[in-house]
Amino acid sequence: MCETTVAVVTPSAECVTGTSPVGLPHVPNAREVAPADARELSRMFLVRLRALEEGTREYQYARNTLIEMNVSLVHFAARRFRGRSGGGGVEMDDIVQVGTIGLIKAIDRFDPEREVEFSTLALPYITGEIKRYFRDTTWAVHVPRRLQELRTELVRSQEELTDVLGRTPTVAELAEHLELDEAEVRDGLVAANGYTSGSLDAGTESEEQSASGRRTRPLAESMGDVDPAVELFEDMHTLAPLLGRLKERDRLILAMRFGQEKTQAEIGVELGVSQMQVSRLLSRILSELRSGMLSV
Repeated sequence: MCETTVAVVTPSAECVTGTSPVGLPHVPNAREVAPADARELSRMFLVRLRALEEGTREYQYARNTLIEMNVSLVHFAARRFRGRSGGGGVEMDDIVQVGTIGLIKAIDRFDPEREVEFSTLALPYITGEIKRYFRDTTWAVHVPRRLQELRTELVRSQEELTDVLGRTPTVAELAEHLELDEAEVRDGLVAANGYTSGSLDAGTESEEQSASGRRTRPLAESMGDVDPAVELFEDMHTLAPLLGRLKERDRLILAMRFGQEKTQAEIGVELGVSQMQVSRLLSRILSELRSGMLSV
């Protein structure tokens, strides 16, 4: 066993090489420290950390060594989420990084005087940070937190009831199992559709088509249709500035003819001109607008 400056801690000789300037063991390969040694060393480092001034070189050494020694806790917690990372566009490295944030929070908030094992506090912090990451960043569409949590319960309940019933459970059966209203279950099922999304450029091929090498149409070509209102919107967007440049009387004539749907004779009476003059004015105005739109 190696000697350290604190008699109560006796880590194995392979993990430390002398002492650091802050009176703590020098741990050259903190990530490789055995779990038993990491627990003993962490207790010593956490006590010393509370006595050091934040921001100093000594404080950073103690804090960084604690993080390195306990990163195995992050990997342990991250393994629980391996199933969620597959196919969801989330890498295990990202989960570990997020979990490390939780580890750092646990180190900063740990109170040695409470006589609680550090791992007992750290694991909930790490797991909570990872869960928050999945809740806030992995949904394709943002939905309320209540419905995100309900999705997890629904997935678990569907699996349990399918094993018992031998078929997919109904909404009523899920509601009874979860002790919820059927409306809440329906909301949860609808919200679950927002967890993942697919590209409209992706093919709609089946396994047989994929194996035969046949080219398939993108999903966008097999869903929906051309919306005629899109062209109308473009026309109106182009027409608006042209209308703004018309004289006030020309805009009034257009408003009476196409907005109020008055006849040319009625417009003539209101403006004090003949129906023929109104017809010529309308032809001129519409011709100007048509030319303006074609030139854009």
